[in-house]
Amino acid sequence: MRSLLTLGFFVSSSLSIPLGQHQQRHDSTSSPISKRWDSSPKVIMDNDWGITGFVTYLVPLYYNWTILGLLSDTANSWALQGGLHALASLELGALSDCIPVYRGADLPLLQNEHLFQTYELLHGVLPWEGVFAKYNETSEKVLGNDPTSGDPGRIVKEAFEKPGYAYPNVSFAADTTAAMFMVEQARKYPGEVVIYSGGALTNIALAVRMDPDFAKNTAGLYIMGGYIDRMIEQTTGDVLQADLVSDINLVIDPEAARIALTADFPNITIVGNVANVLTPTVDYLADVGDVVNPFSVLTKLYYPTFLPFWDETAAAIMVDPSIVTESIEFYADVDTQYHSPYYGYIRPYQAALMPPGLRKVRYITKVNETALPDIFKASIQYPKTCADF
Repeated sequence: MRSLLTLGFFVSSSLSIPLGQHQQRHDSTSSPISKRWDSSPKVIMDNDWGITGFVTYLVPLYYNWTILGLLSDTANSWALQGGLHALASLELGALSDCIPVYRGADLPLLQNEHLFQTYELLHGVLPWEGVFAKYNETSEKVLGNDPTSGDPGRIVKEAFEKPGYAYPNVSFAADTTAAMFMVEQARKYPGEVVIYSGGALTNIALAVRMDPDFAKNTAGLYIMGGYIDRMIEQTTGDVLQADLVSDINLVIDPEAARIALTADFPNITIVGNVANVLTPTVDYLADVGDVVNPFSVLTKLYYPTFLPFWDETAAAIMVDPSIVTESIEFYADVDTQYHSPYYGYIRPYQAALMPPGLRKVRYITKVNETALPDIFKASIQYPKTCADF
């Protein structure tokens, strides 16, 4: 997911989907949709967390899922900075005591700042460059955006110095690495742990390589990313429109994405283009803020009205399969040829034409768009705390 203030400017909300009067309030025990999983699943959530990234983990909490831990990864910013955002929001919501945060790998498997920027010289500038955007002191120190390029251990505290928000007092879990934590939990609860990825797939690829049984020990993998048919869309409209169909979660670490998508997870669900269906309006954010709590205040103040609910849509699909109205299946690969202009892009195949070694994935193409705003609003307005578990 894009960090909230990373673009450093605001544009019109002409791409926003207006949210009508059909919305209703839901308490923490009711769901906008009826169908849920048969049990209360366990999930590990890996993401490039930002100031409003909490909406993504509030969704499974609202559905009474057990979050075993949050992992940070390097995608929009460095894993350290993203992990601090996860810690800050958990502390704000009285969730620090029951949800640990593990700092993920600082760097992609092969990709680095020099290679990324060399690729852009060869094949053109990407509309969103994520962590490998060139360092911009004004962006970080004046606008309070998360750090890009340079030292992975660099912390920009200005990103936390905002009304209603603060640098965390709590710390990362220190007993193991993010990848090893996933391996350990999948061994502890075989067949029960869902893996969610809203950022780069580096930590997941490391877990796959650490333990040959890791992937098959899980209950499945959900990925936000993997856009298809983006080429025409990137040539029309403005740079923001091109950004909305970019694929930084895969492009930031193509090799990791390929490892994850070809691992033997029991099932793999990809939420790509469909994650663009819902963008909040000013009125919607004001409506969310009508029920006051730390999360609703931050959402009202800082959630951008020009970016869709990307990661949140993937989380909603994960917890409530009934919102999916259309999907397809194909065999997925990721281009890992550095000199290819499609380096880091997903490649779909039918069985008759695919190269060997690929896995079948489920690709979500349509969802119940009416249900999504209710799910997000209820999750933000009536958040769970550790006392609820």
